[in-house]
Amino acid sequence: MSFTRWGYDFDGLSSNAETLIAKAGVYVIWCFKGNLWAVLDVGESENVVDRINNHDRKDCWLKNCQGITRYSATYIFSQQKRLDLENKIRSQERVACGER
Repeated sequence: MSFTRWGYDFDGLSSNAETLIAKAGVYVIWCFKGNLWAVLDVGESENVVDRINNHDRKDCWLKNCQGITRYSATYIFSQQKRLDLENKIRSQERVACGER
């Protein structure tokens, strides 16, 4: 599944990070409960799959999601563009986990 948000095309909304592409990008961790989607966390990495699978904030995701955790990513080579998008998402959403 793909969707457009924050001006970028994202892959995912999957319950398994392995369905994403192991490339540089911005990942978003979602909580889906009923018909509501909430952003749990966002970050950037040289390899979004590896980062999600080995993330130090997984406990925070579980603590803040009473529904189903889902993963999505958009693939961006430039680290500065990745950081800019991460900051944009954090400024526009109520992100439960990570730095603000």
